[in-house]
Amino acid sequence: MAYEVPGLPYDYAALEPHIDETTMRVHHDKHHQAYVDKANAALEGTDWDGKPIEEVIANLGQVPDDIRGPVRNNGGGHYNHTLFWESMSPNGGGQPDGDLGAAIDSAFGSFGDFQAKLKETGVGQFGSGWAWLVHDGSGLAVVGTPNQDNPLTDGKTPLLGVDVWEHAYYLKYQNKRPDYIDAWWNVVDWGKVAERFAAV
Repeated sequence: MAYEVPGLPYDYAALEPHIDETTMRVHHDKHHQAYVDKANAALEGTDWDGKPIEEVIANLGQVPDDIRGPVRNNGGGHYNHTLFWESMSPNGGGQPDGDLGAAIDSAFGSFGDFQAKLKETGVGQFGSGWAWLVHDGSGLAVVGTPNQDNPLTDGKTPLLGVDVWEHAYYLKYQNKRPDYIDAWWNVVDWGKVAERFAAV
């Protein structure tokens, strides 16, 4: 079955003032739709057609050479953005507690140290890409990926990702990527991230 862009779990303007309505409309309706359309076109008629996108991204090395690039870029774009929309909420912000909060403290020293590490990774990502909180099999780590690559391809489980492509922030923040990441913390849905952590 062909992939579809999932509906947002909140209104386009719900993340204001941190992420503006216009950016959300263009990012979700135009950019994400283009990734879905191109991923569907690349996979159509192959053995991978209709398989869950997580499975495709986790097994990119088995995808035929002639479509691997388009699948990596566009299938990755679909998976990454789906995770991104679900990781935000108008009731987000603050910091995690429970098992996830304890694991972050254990891995990074404190929540503030984790925030600094993720921001540093996002700001330092040359060109387009993502900064991720992942579970790498032994514990939590922060990694960056270029373009629409995803940690799944490297055997890591993404728990939270911040999109640092310019289309994610340029209308409101222009070239001030650090300001965008600072604002983004106010909409992170830690309950959703904790669900992913519990499932690992």
